[in-house]
Amino acid sequence: MLSDERGLTTLEKLGVLSIIITILAFIPPVRGALGDLYDSIFKQIDPDTGEVTAFSIATRGLLITIVSVAAFLGSGYLVLYTNMGKRMAFLITGAATTGWLAIGSMLFVIYAPRGLRPRLVEGLNSVETRIPATALMIASFVLFLVFLAAMNRLEESEADA
Repeated sequence: MLSDERGLTTLEKLGVLSIIITILAFIPPVRGALGDLYDSIFKQIDPDTGEVTAFSIATRGLLITIVSVAAFLGSGYLVLYTNMGKRMAFLITGAATTGWLAIGSMLFVIYAPRGLRPRLVEGLNSVETRIPATALMIASFVLFLVFLAAMNRLEESEADA
């Protein structure tokens, strides 16, 4: 992307911010403060039982999910952004993600877990356990088609220009 007179783009600002955070992480007092902050949020101990609290477990899971999704989708978007521009990169990343979700949920519908069921789903039959995966498969496939149609429109508008 060509730079213009307005300054850094949002993606460039995020890159500069990540470089600054990485450099600050090498300074021992900053690293110690970040470690203390992590411990205070993610390693809270219940004084009565001595176990990690449910809040700490939930926030750790939420953080892991957010970082994983951001790394998975963001890395692909970043590579596409540098080569194709932001609109096409967004559409390709969206199509790839929803296509991946559709294929994964279709595989779950076909090859759902068999064998002993957990007690929490004890009254559900084999069709009822597949309903959420089927809904995700249908929604993902529809979104995949929407992204493909949007990519087609964008390519046609760029070809006309």
